[in-house]
Amino acid sequence: MFVKKFSMWSAWDKRDGMEGKKFPGVYIIAISNTNIMENEFSWLPDIKYIGMTNSISGLKGRLKQFDNTIIGKSGHGGADRVRFKHQNYNELVNKLFVSISFFECNVKSNQSNDLRVMGEVAKFEYDCFARFVELFGVLPEFNDKKLSPKYSRTVGRVNVK
Repeated sequence: MFVKKFSMWSAWDKRDGMEGKKFPGVYIIAISNTNIMENEFSWLPDIKYIGMTNSISGLKGRLKQFDNTIIGKSGHGGADRVRFKHQNYNELVNKLFVSISFFECNVKSNQSNDLRVMGEVAKFEYDCFARFVELFGVLPEFNDKKLSPKYSRTVGRVNVK
């Protein structure tokens, strides 16, 4: 079910060439020392984040927010957790890969069929969380808010007693 819905793995710097990026959907981020670009999607321990979007800017816009945040701007909570651990952008992007599953619909519409598709996107994200937990026993590292701190909440803080 999951494998057929996801694109082949793309290198982070090639993500803008992915088919369906203008639509809402679910995206999966992997950090791997092995080049998995153009491999068929599979569930890997290297998967570090699962996210979704129903925004007008689609997957392209959400992945741009992720990129902006790992560069050092703000706007994406999961990417802020990635940045806490991987503060060197240039080193990180060489190991960063993404796979997407897009859902064709009009996110500006209040038509029942479009609203149902947007609901499917949200449900599919949770199905992906569940599948990852079934396979690996935990959430992806940067989806686990308790164990993965945000960069923006730690920088410049002094431990005062």
